[in-house]
Amino acid sequence: MGISKYPSAVSLPRMAKPYPAILDFLVQRFPNVEKAIWEKRMCEGKLRDETGAAITRETPYLPQQKLFYFREVAEEALIPLQEKILFQNDEILVADKPPFLPVTPSGPYVDECLLNRLRRKTGNQDIVPLHRIDRETTGLVLFSLNKASRGLYATLFLNGDIEKSYAAVAEIEQRPQENDWLVENRLIEAEPWFRMQAAPGVVNARSRIKLLDFRENRGYFGLTPITGKKHQLRLHMSGLGFRIMHDRYYPQLLAKQADDLEKPLQLLARRLEFSDPISGEKMLFESEHKLLF
Repeated sequence: MGISKYPSAVSLPRMAKPYPAILDFLVQRFPNVEKAIWEKRMCEGKLRDETGAAITRETPYLPQQKLFYFREVAEEALIPLQEKILFQNDEILVADKPPFLPVTPSGPYVDECLLNRLRRKTGNQDIVPLHRIDRETTGLVLFSLNKASRGLYATLFLNGDIEKSYAAVAEIEQRPQENDWLVENRLIEAEPWFRMQAAPGVVNARSRIKLLDFRENRGYFGLTPITGKKHQLRLHMSGLGFRIMHDRYYPQLLAKQADDLEKPLQLLARRLEFSDPISGEKMLFESEHKLLF
């Protein structure tokens, strides 16, 4: 049994009344965890609210309340790929993540995540990711090392003052007539919950996409996310008719299977650029990973 040393959190979303029981919400939110396991965790006091009080069957559902728990997995697979620390000072750390490694504990992964690996490497237990990339995605992730300055770096993302550049390789039957797109739409959660979908309504997701090269029915794209919605680039590429190579979620959800280390998703968080809010220095980082093109 693998049990995380660090708590995970889930927020109770806003929804129409009548609200569900917290136990029913957890079963729906985490379909791979049996109801009996959540019941056992409740009985053992392993579910807590933000004040540290135990969550029980009688605890009312309060929208936007955070619940904390310690992830448990019966058997955790090792991911035989290594991250690399590209930069570290007293305030931040930049890691170059391999594919298949989650940034934080998720699904069947507790210790095998970038956050916990970096906790062990640095000895810093207060390290926090300032943004996320998908488990399947390769490339750069920026972490805060100092709680006192964390808000300054988080504001870079909130205000759009950090430039994130991605690259992707997609299968294309023939070279398109255009080579530059601005995709703007609204993305919401789909079914199952870990996917996203486009929907009518106010735009909340924007990406700039450029075709940089084309050969042998493959296109090499540069992608700039203007916003940061979950799976945004994968959906926007798919919506243009460009399925990112080895994408198992979009446009169709493929059957679950073991990770194929020879066929990683061809999406790379390639570059981060920003002005350091403390020193004023121009910061520029580039991933050392390459795509299959």
